[in-house]
Amino acid sequence: MTKQKLSIISLLIVCIASFTVLLSIGSDIYREAPPIPTQVVSTQGEVIYTKEDIQRGQLVWRSMGGHQLGSIWGHGSYIAPDWTADWLHREADNWLELAAQDTFGKPFSQLSGSQQAGLEQALREDVRPNSYNPDTGIITLSERRSDAISQLQQHYIGLFGDDPAWQPLRKDYAMKEGTVSTAERRQQLTAFFFWSAWAAGTERVDKDHTYTSNWPYDPVLGNTPTSSNIVWSILSIVVLIAGVGALAWYHAALKHESLPTPPSQDPLFDSKPTASQKAVGKYFLTAIGLFLLQVFLGGITAHYGVEGQDFYGIPLSEILPYSVTRTWHTQLAVFWIATAWLGTGLYIAPALSGHEPKFQRQGVNVLWAALVVVVLGSMAGEWLAVQQYFDLDTSYLIGHQGQEYIDLGRVWQVLLLVGLLIWLTLVTRAIRPALSQQGEMRAVVWVLYASCVAIGLFYGAGLFQGKHTNLAIAEYWRWWVVHLWVEGFFETFATSVIALMFVRLGLIRAATANSAVLFTTVIFLTGGLIGTLHHLYFTGTTTPVIAWGAIFSALEVVPLALIGFEAVESYRMRNATPWMRRYKWAIMFFVATAFWNLFGAGVLGFLINPPVSLYFIQGLNTTATHGHGAFMGVYGMLGIGLMLFCLRGLAGDAKGWDDKWLKWAFWSLNIGLAAMLLMSLLPVGLVQFFAVIENGYWYARSPAVMHSPLVETLIWLRMPGDMLFGAGGIFLGLFLTKLVLDAIKSGKAAETEALSS
Repeated sequence: MTKQKLSIISLLIVCIASFTVLLSIGSDIYREAPPIPTQVVSTQGEVIYTKEDIQRGQLVWRSMGGHQLGSIWGHGSYIAPDWTADWLHREADNWLELAAQDTFGKPFSQLSGSQQAGLEQALREDVRPNSYNPDTGIITLSERRSDAISQLQQHYIGLFGDDPAWQPLRKDYAMKEGTVSTAERRQQLTAFFFWSAWAAGTERVDKDHTYTSNWPYDPVLGNTPTSSNIVWSILSIVVLIAGVGALAWYHAALKHESLPTPPSQDPLFDSKPTASQKAVGKYFLTAIGLFLLQVFLGGITAHYGVEGQDFYGIPLSEILPYSVTRTWHTQLAVFWIATAWLGTGLYIAPALSGHEPKFQRQGVNVLWAALVVVVLGSMAGEWLAVQQYFDLDTSYLIGHQGQEYIDLGRVWQVLLLVGLLIWLTLVTRAIRPALSQQGEMRAVVWVLYASCVAIGLFYGAGLFQGKHTNLAIAEYWRWWVVHLWVEGFFETFATSVIALMFVRLGLIRAATANSAVLFTTVIFLTGGLIGTLHHLYFTGTTTPVIAWGAIFSALEVVPLALIGFEAVESYRMRNATPWMRRYKWAIMFFVATAFWNLFGAGVLGFLINPPVSLYFIQGLNTTATHGHGAFMGVYGMLGIGLMLFCLRGLAGDAKGWDDKWLKWAFWSLNIGLAAMLLMSLLPVGLVQFFAVIENGYWYARSPAVMHSPLVETLIWLRMPGDMLFGAGGIFLGLFLTKLVLDAIKSGKAAETEALSS
């Protein structure tokens, strides 16, 4: 059996086995998710919340921005608190104060150490036992706990309204005035917060840990790391070391063939772009425009970490609150990178097959118009939802779904899926002849096409959750989109495209590229598919999620440990032949992708991947550090590199191609991103890490830490990196502007010449 056939079989086995595990785990999550009670009642029979209150409260949370204003179970934004941890801590404080007054007649802070310890033990004995009755669906709470919750309701009702007494706290949390528009909605919101906190503080039946595996860390409530958390973390490190060793051994044993002699002329330079390929140019213009808007919104969002409701004294939150700017910032990251990659797919398909289907150009134009409508329409809907112009059901449909990276309303989400299916159809029509061609690169072409199919279809996983879906299930499907769609299949797509480009340029042998792509895809997907579960450790899931997620997320890092070889090989190709100067900066962006794959995705990713690590730092700025390093560093740089390769083909020998702007863009973007991470995001995350260990998770997200002089100074230190990064985006925009103006000028000159002849 040839290596190629062995790799294909291995790839199929990995995919089938991995999806079997993922779906099996999903079934387990569905069965074991924290139950939503029919009623929450006190021992006196008073109804505190109903199932409808909790479900409507979840819709209120979605409508105000959801994950974009604080977090639930550690998932979301970083300035406002994690509402789960915040509720647990405040409820415990209220309970202890009531108990101290009832038992000793004085405040809890004035009690002796032994008295405080006794009441804290009584608190745990009241909170941790599971009082959910599966037959009636009722949760019963003690009278004292009911009184503590009653006090806590008033805090959140005031906070999410416009009561002046809570204005300083709203400012600390970067919340706009009147975050939730009516008292009824604010009351319902407290029901959802209670349920998420109940799941985090109540032990599963016949277990010694809560529904969230004792997350968040809060020793007063008995929330400390479980034994499974620690054991699987240690085993994941062992697996990582073994995997890196095995891959290094394999790499050393490989027979490294010498690179072919590059052709004397650029094999792509003389080929003329087809009509549909020319139409793809607008995708890249759009991608850069969205990128610049995303960078601008990122600066505003970061600044809210200091001033809360203002932007250098301007009360910007009245028009563009933090929850809107962060929604748009994260969503545009997906939109602009996806636009660049989709444009690459539309460009490369006819290049591979040499076939231009009938009406392909019209299809490319229609798809572009549809994508613009979805982008602008979804952004408008999100703004209207956060400003509370919609009723809750309308908000879900065309406003804000409240879940990070799939925030756009359900109607827009469906339309985006339709757009992706149109893209898949266009790619299929153009690439079909290449799929039937025999040759050394056939397997890579098929891997490329399979990744296109996955990109077109797997965004639909987000539709498996509805507006009332249990949050544990909703998170499961959300990460199918965020991790599998973005981090899995786009990675495979990019690997295949780069290999095909280098083969077409005559820089690497087809057989070598074929084997490398198949092997790399197998290795990436081995950890990448099941590695999705590392996002779900503490989202109401069971211990097997921790076990599978810990081991396979460690395997995700294994191929990244040797990614430096890829960087060096790509770097050498930039000078392989004189005509390669045309592609220098495209290749340099591929080199940057390899670096950030190693550092942003690998090093910073493994910092938060082991369960015991994520237990303490989930939802802190360490997560944002990895997010920026991996998303922009890997997928953003890769999108720019792919775009430049396509633009080189579209531009031909245009005089408007100016490497000077690309050089400045490259170094500004990369140095700016590194400064942003190392001077601000990572140090803030480490400060929060110490705060968690010393006082509990709630404290690390509190104003006492987030608005301490040290943290605010570190946030200000983000400005140099942000400004340099923003300058890189502007340089890239100027490069593209000059290229377009030159094309327009050349077109007019050609037209004038034709008329005069």
